[in-house]
Amino acid sequence: MRQLRLLMIFWLGCCSFTAVLADGVLSATYPKALLSDILVQPGEYVPLPRSSSSFWRDSIPEVVRQSYVRYGERYLGQPWPALPASLFAEFKTVGNRVRYEEVNFAKRRHLAALAIAEVMEGKGRFLSDITDGLLSFMEETWWGIPAHYGHAFPIPESQPVDLFNAETAGLLAWTTYLFSDSLDARSPLIRRRMTAEMNRRLLTPALNGKDWWKTAGMNWNPWICSNWLACVLIFETDRERQLSAVSQIEGCLDAFMAAYPADGGCDEGPGYWDRAAASLYESLNLLKSATGGRIDMSKDPKLRAMGSYVYKTYIGGGYCTNYADAHDNKALQQVNIVYPFGRYLDDPLMRGFARYLWQGDGKAADAYDLSGNFPTLGRELFFLRHFGEFASEEVREPLLDEVWLPDLQIMTTRNKHGLFLAMKGGHNGESHNHNDVGSIIVYADARPLLIDPGVGEYTSKTFSHSRYSIWTMQSGYHNLPQINGVDQRDGKEYRASDIAYLKGQLTLDLATAYPPEAKVLHWRRTASLRQGKQVEVTEDYALSAITSPTRLMFLTPVHPVLQSGKVVLGNHEIIYDTRQLTAAVEDISPLLDPLLQKIWGKEMYRIVLTINTNDLKGKIHYRIR
Repeated sequence: MRQLRLLMIFWLGCCSFTAVLADGVLSATYPKALLSDILVQPGEYVPLPRSSSSFWRDSIPEVVRQSYVRYGERYLGQPWPALPASLFAEFKTVGNRVRYEEVNFAKRRHLAALAIAEVMEGKGRFLSDITDGLLSFMEETWWGIPAHYGHAFPIPESQPVDLFNAETAGLLAWTTYLFSDSLDARSPLIRRRMTAEMNRRLLTPALNGKDWWKTAGMNWNPWICSNWLACVLIFETDRERQLSAVSQIEGCLDAFMAAYPADGGCDEGPGYWDRAAASLYESLNLLKSATGGRIDMSKDPKLRAMGSYVYKTYIGGGYCTNYADAHDNKALQQVNIVYPFGRYLDDPLMRGFARYLWQGDGKAADAYDLSGNFPTLGRELFFLRHFGEFASEEVREPLLDEVWLPDLQIMTTRNKHGLFLAMKGGHNGESHNHNDVGSIIVYADARPLLIDPGVGEYTSKTFSHSRYSIWTMQSGYHNLPQINGVDQRDGKEYRASDIAYLKGQLTLDLATAYPPEAKVLHWRRTASLRQGKQVEVTEDYALSAITSPTRLMFLTPVHPVLQSGKVVLGNHEIIYDTRQLTAAVEDISPLLDPLLQKIWGKEMYRIVLTINTNDLKGKIHYRIR
């Protein structure tokens, strides 16, 4: 348990966090007394047609239905994966969390695939496998993952609520909802056991626990709440417990929304948007459906800003501006949440963006590849519920000319010549933080040129006190200066200052992101993209001493070629003054783990421009064209 407490301490230090709000929007507007009048009674929640309904076969195009059926057929008759205790223990023994998670997530995808295939086909062909799967889940000791557990091995009496035991509970809840009649026809004992296990593993510990995530301003809060709420509405049989749980969930969501800035920015990065703002939407959508539309937050300005973040950070060609812990910099697996969220907000650009993501680059693909987010069965069902409307949406790729998120301090801008520039300020105590204050990202024709590497495979180091020993977290592996040989430091006090934004241009003083040993008085970085054919960057600096060479770092997946006064990157180049800077290239490809190779390919390079003067003050200009 000591290791779990240390993990939580780290989370509280690196995540946005707020105290419980006494007068939150949901809690104040819809208190428990009012919920008693408007919330659906236990056992009466019917937000979607069940599997036996012909709706699913009549309203979904045959080609789409068959793609789900084919996907389910991959799993038909296949054995259910085992989750050995020795595999669970690897996180504590060797620090590896990926091997267990791969098997764990594959098993959940297995169930979701069978369930959606049966919904689409409706012939009962998948029901035996689904029943076996549900009972197999009842035999797991704990539904979560070892990185969120206090013991090397799971034990029945320890049932903490984490992201993935909640996610598993949600999957089982929607599966049970869909096939309740079929399960009862086989044996009423199945649902009786499901109800008992759901109470023991999620409903009771979530209701009674004083968990840190209930007041957190990051993804754990709404991610858990969206699943907890689904389980309450589907499984809870006691009216008082149901009302108490929903009232608590309202307070959790209030805390999450209060922690968010007015600009709707997700400091965890676009890679976590679908488990932060999008999970908040899921919770609100469930509340709306469970109250006959009485709880409706769709006009809330902050919620609308939180939704639009998904396209405000969009680069083009499926790429996103991937600051913070991004396991992927692509947006192509969010259709089944982008569309329902956009529909809830009545945001035409968000709805059209989902339609664009569905068609991708125009190549033929099966529906299961396009909708994304397996094994989130609930998302898939709510998405498919309105597939007819979705199919008629106008395709829109949201190539916004200019975005400025003043609270998160992120600028994106593009020009008619295909160049895209992003730059961030903020601080180094953000949720899922990387030490990246002032870093820029440059894409050309929607292809990566100067990149943020994102994050590799999660290990026991990732959310520990050793986090910043990982190279992807360090400012030296972002597009930033290393001043007097010193990188940025982590912590909220290390931040950008003197922020000045004009259309197409952002200026930040980065000195306040570095510790005293950097000997920096000011470092004003200005990055701009005008309607010309180049990105322009100026480094205006003053140092109190020179103790080591100062270097400007840039990461790229494009093989760099050094020429006099330029670094050639395919059809583009970085132009610099040889009187000020000396260029070198480091091959950092050996640092790439399998996940990063999947994202970027097998090559990555660090371009190093070393300041070759001994002046304490200077102004350096360079261009990317």
